[in-house]
Amino acid sequence: MKKNNYSYIGIAFVILVFGIYFIPRIIDRITNEDVTRNESRSNLVDDKKFVPSGLAFIEINGEAKKVPAFSFTNQVGQVISNKDYKGKVYVIEFFFTTCPTICPRMSENLVQIQNKFEGLDNFGVASFTINPDHDTPEVLKAYAEKYGITNPNWNLLTGKKETIYELSNAGFNLYTAEEESVAGGFEHSGNFALIDKNGFIRSRKDNYGNPIIYYRGIVSEGEKVDEDGVEEEISNLKQDIAKLLKE
Repeated sequence: MKKNNYSYIGIAFVILVFGIYFIPRIIDRITNEDVTRNESRSNLVDDKKFVPSGLAFIEINGEAKKVPAFSFTNQVGQVISNKDYKGKVYVIEFFFTTCPTICPRMSENLVQIQNKFEGLDNFGVASFTINPDHDTPEVLKAYAEKYGITNPNWNLLTGKKETIYELSNAGFNLYTAEEESVAGGFEHSGNFALIDKNGFIRSRKDNYGNPIIYYRGIVSEGEKVDEDGVEEEISNLKQDIAKLLKE
């Protein structure tokens, strides 16, 4: 019995020494080293997921410009807002379905871009009509079918004319106006705006290091240049969308 008691006492002594010496070190390691090590590993994982695109942020008064809040009705009668594009890279345009000049070309170019990124849930398009009195959801749906718009994140949006024009002219500085003297009765920019996953307006830089801000939406890749010698930027837009999708 005494021999067994001595064995128990010896084991208890070893446990006590272990606790006194090692437990404080383990606690210190957990609180100081291991957490830091885990955070470092997390950062490495995040770094692998995040690939900087090198694209510029469009700044106004020193602040990166974000998409203004908006809420309109799409071609299937759903209310769509800027929040629905959170986490998505998307292209913005202003158009109208009865446009006899640049809109068909812009739509065809956007469909090419849509097909390039087919099946990606984090890519979309927001097309705002500048003739909402005519372009009802039903009209927009027919237009979508005509041009082969299939991306579920491509919304053709209609709403109050004043709100759309304010979004275009003040929110994006993409010119729109009602003008009876021009073909179709409306004037608008033929440019596209590129938006990143966090709602910031982005673009590549020109040869002087300045943001180009918008991408020309009229000239197609196939044309290369138009009759005035203006070069296409659809290929650049495709490249930059791909870059933002990796950010």
